[in-house]
Amino acid sequence: MKTCTRNYIILITIVLFFVACSTKKNTFISRNYNALTTKDNILYNGNLALDKGILDLKSQYKDNFWEILPVERMQISEEEMQPGESKNPNFEKAETKATKAIQKHSMNIDGSEKNPQMDEAHLLLGKTRYYDQRFVPALEAFNYVLYKYPTSDKIHEVKIWREKTNMRMDNDATAVVNLKKLLAEIKFKDQIFADANATIAQAYINLDEKKNAIAKLKIATEFTKSKEEKARYRFIEAQIYEQLGYKDSAYAKYQEVIDMKRKSARQYIIQANAHLASQFDFKIGDTLAFIEKYKILLKDRENRLFLDVLNHQMALFYDKQNKTKVAIAYYNQSIRDRSSDKYLLASNYRNLADIYFNRAKYVLAGKYFDSTLTALNSKSREFKLITKKRENLDDVIKFEGIALRNDSILKISNLSKEGKEKYFKDYIALLKKEETKKFELAKKVANEKATAAANKDSNGKDTEAENATASKTSISKPITPVSLNPDSGSTFYFYNPSTVAFGVVEFKKKWGDRAHVLNWRLAKETVRDDKTTEEVKNSEMEGQQPKEVNEKYSTDFYLKQVPFSTKILDSIAKERNFAYYQLGVIYKEKFKEYKRAADKLEKLLENMPEERLVLPSMYNLYKIYEIIDKEKALAMKSRIIAEYPDSRYSEILSNSGGGSLASSTPEIAYNALYKEYENEKYREIFLKTEAAIEEFTGEEMLPKFELLKANLVGKLKGVAELKKALNYVALTYPNSEEGKSTEVYIATKIPYLESLSFNSEFPLSWNILFKADNLNDKNTKVILEKITKFAKERTIEKLTVSKDLYTIDKNFLVIHGIKTAESAKGIVQVLKEYKDYKISELGIIISSENYKVVQVKKNINDYVTGDWLNKPIVPIQRDIAVPETKSANNKEENGVPNEEEQENQLPEFNGKQNTDTQKTDFNPSENNLDNVTPNSESPGFPKKP
Repeated sequence: MKTCTRNYIILITIVLFFVACSTKKNTFISRNYNALTTKDNILYNGNLALDKGILDLKSQYKDNFWEILPVERMQISEEEMQPGESKNPNFEKAETKATKAIQKHSMNIDGSEKNPQMDEAHLLLGKTRYYDQRFVPALEAFNYVLYKYPTSDKIHEVKIWREKTNMRMDNDATAVVNLKKLLAEIKFKDQIFADANATIAQAYINLDEKKNAIAKLKIATEFTKSKEEKARYRFIEAQIYEQLGYKDSAYAKYQEVIDMKRKSARQYIIQANAHLASQFDFKIGDTLAFIEKYKILLKDRENRLFLDVLNHQMALFYDKQNKTKVAIAYYNQSIRDRSSDKYLLASNYRNLADIYFNRAKYVLAGKYFDSTLTALNSKSREFKLITKKRENLDDVIKFEGIALRNDSILKISNLSKEGKEKYFKDYIALLKKEETKKFELAKKVANEKATAAANKDSNGKDTEAENATASKTSISKPITPVSLNPDSGSTFYFYNPSTVAFGVVEFKKKWGDRAHVLNWRLAKETVRDDKTTEEVKNSEMEGQQPKEVNEKYSTDFYLKQVPFSTKILDSIAKERNFAYYQLGVIYKEKFKEYKRAADKLEKLLENMPEERLVLPSMYNLYKIYEIIDKEKALAMKSRIIAEYPDSRYSEILSNSGGGSLASSTPEIAYNALYKEYENEKYREIFLKTEAAIEEFTGEEMLPKFELLKANLVGKLKGVAELKKALNYVALTYPNSEEGKSTEVYIATKIPYLESLSFNSEFPLSWNILFKADNLNDKNTKVILEKITKFAKERTIEKLTVSKDLYTIDKNFLVIHGIKTAESAKGIVQVLKEYKDYKISELGIIISSENYKVVQVKKNINDYVTGDWLNKPIVPIQRDIAVPETKSANNKEENGVPNEEEQENQLPEFNGKQNTDTQKTDFNPSENNLDNVTPNSESPGFPKKP
């Protein structure tokens, strides 16, 4: 009985307790129970998950020390998340806990929250959303706390988080205003005060108010309790000082970071040393102390993760001192350290490329530039600059190769017969010496490996370790697959690469290089290219002649390749001279390497080149000397004026007194021609363009003139001749922008023009053509007057008349706007028979679509003789797409493109001609001689060269 009573009492007590703990009742037990459960259970676990997520976030974040660091270590991802998706499961868990606390333990009674832990629950909810990069929901959570719990002890912290969220949403100005108010409210100088100052400092940095940011960072550094934050804030201060040009202040702050030693994260110390190194003046600084300092840093085991940065700084130090051999070693070591810093890797490659470029090793420099581009951000400005430099380097590699090869050939050709034989004998001796050296080295390595392998098999691994130093050679040990590794314990001969290598060497020594055939001992086949000098030497010692001697060891092999014909030698010299000229211009214009450019042009003049290269070379030398040697510039100016008084260069120098461009410079001449081209004066400028090409031979702008000429050829001679002219540009100037863009045009747009054919589209309007060879001819003027009169008097249809260019010596008088073929036939009949007109010349009836084909292919005779007017229409679906060109969007000023626009202009279709044929306002009079606006172009031909 007592037991039952006790059980009932316990049960009733439990029921009453849970009833008393209801979130609907404002009792002492209820408030404290829900507060305790929220704080020590749900929020505790939620904060633990949040802390884990923050640690994960910081561990994945990589600081970019090439820019000013952000105050907060948090990487903003550009990936879009689906609804309900979370970037980090820890943040998802923390958000779940915060939501659970709010839903299950909130005591909102009579519009007032009775659970004192709800403000922290909402704060946790906002933090998890912030770190999960859902900033709008996070802002809602923080604003809810500010609205619902204005007296919360967390109110200052919530305000800081709200402004951090505003800054992530690019509301930096708003954040500054609100944080200033917050700083005025905070009475205690604690961690909250430090966080508020650090946050407003980040807002100032975002607003580019760096001096204000420094002031706030100093306060944050003073009051923060986190050593990591102290180091970071000081480092950011130093970066800002450095960017503002206050080198002494930056130096002091970097040194403060270094002096923190173990109190600072290692990365800040290493990067602070790197920034101090960048400020080091190797001319007046203590270089010995610098080297000693960095040797200590390199040896420190704690710096193993940062060897890439340290080796890069050592490389820069030696590079600035022109000790390029040592610099190369350190750059390569920095690359081998496999840096996670992409820009550091790119810097290593770029600097190596510059070193090899300065050493005239252009192929190797090009490879390093290629590696640089793989490590750079493709959207960065530096990527574009290096891309252009790399493209220009292709020209350097090409012409340097031509110059080196042709110089060698001409030098050997000028030697006497005895001199040639001596030259090639010395070369063969050098080849044999190198072959012998390689053979001896390979033999030594094989012997050492075989010895080491034998010792290991007999005595174990300890003996191998003792002999390890003996096997070190300049050849690096290859990486062996696991199955072939001698450490595997197998004694099978072919599983041991050392014994196999030794066996190969011994076999070659005894038998030479034998072909892989049956009966190889009796077969005569040998691999001649790998014949060793040792075999030849042994056979000579035995008094026997070697069975076979590699032809590369014979002087006749080389002598028969030396050219002797005067015509061939002149051609080689001419090619060499043009290469020197191109190199001089490239170094001057594209690389600003004035000394190297002067050297190439001076050598060119010493070689007595053809006349067309002499004057341009002298003028370019004059321009270079103006920069590097004023006295030589004056001498060259006097020489040009004295020796070539009637030249345009002499006129430039005489009129300007110093080389400012006159009206006959290539740039101004091109702009003038291009303006006439836009005004459709195609016949007038065709001969002018040819004359300009002849006059400006050797100039950098020559490809532009050639491309302009190609476009004129298309206008006057049709698509077949256009293709030939464009091919000439593409093949003659393959490395220029014009050559490259022309090649793209040929591949993408020429096929469309070639695919045009008669009666392949349904006609929308019709034209009547009258041939007119000479527009000034009396008979032609009479015909023009008559058809113009007819067009004005015609009331049924709105007709227009134009004079259209057809070829270089032929034109058309065209009546446009006829709606049907029957109507066109009636008009021709009226013009021929009606007494007011009586036009006896043939009126050719043609649809607008067929007229487009005629203008593109210049085949009016094929149209007339083929009787295409009476043939059926067979629509053709063309799969050839006409790609749009970037140059269509280029803007022009005063009708003349600026230099940058002209540089990359492609041949392009007229917008009117490229539109779908269903447009009713299509006007096939693209070569209208009366219309001088850019809207009247030949179909399919470029508006711009």
